[in-house]
Amino acid sequence: MKLEPGDAAPDVTLPAADGTTVSLDTYRGKRVILYFYPAAMTPGCTKQACDFRDSLASLTAAGITVLGVSKDTPAKLAKFAEHDALTFPLLSDPGLEVHKAYGAYGEKTMYGKTTVGVIRSTFVIDPDGKIEKALYNVKATGHVARLRRELSLD
Repeated sequence: MKLEPGDAAPDVTLPAADGTTVSLDTYRGKRVILYFYPAAMTPGCTKQACDFRDSLASLTAAGITVLGVSKDTPAKLAKFAEHDALTFPLLSDPGLEVHKAYGAYGEKTMYGKTTVGVIRSTFVIDPDGKIEKALYNVKATGHVARLRRELSLD
């Protein structure tokens, strides 16, 4: 099931890399970019995370919070955050419940083969907790620039 603009954003309450628990409802009243990536410390996921890191000041200035979600353990996410100086919350969803609620896990095509796994996806959630944008099968490279354009931040 894929989410569409106007849908209520499924609830998210997950452990973070820093040992805290993060809930999406904490950010009600703000715009949130919630992005799902396949695995910490892999080339594409590192590129995407670093792009978010490098745009974080301007996203924050525009009132947008960035949250990253993967199936990695909090310990691995902590290493990822430290290694690449990532200062936004990285959330752990090893059971894939949140991935599935957002349609970010399922059948996908990689290199011409159909497989099942994490679908690199990004959601912009409006201050009322509704999906503003639902982007599936995004490319790691250039994705943040695309988001900035679509959100009129450039």
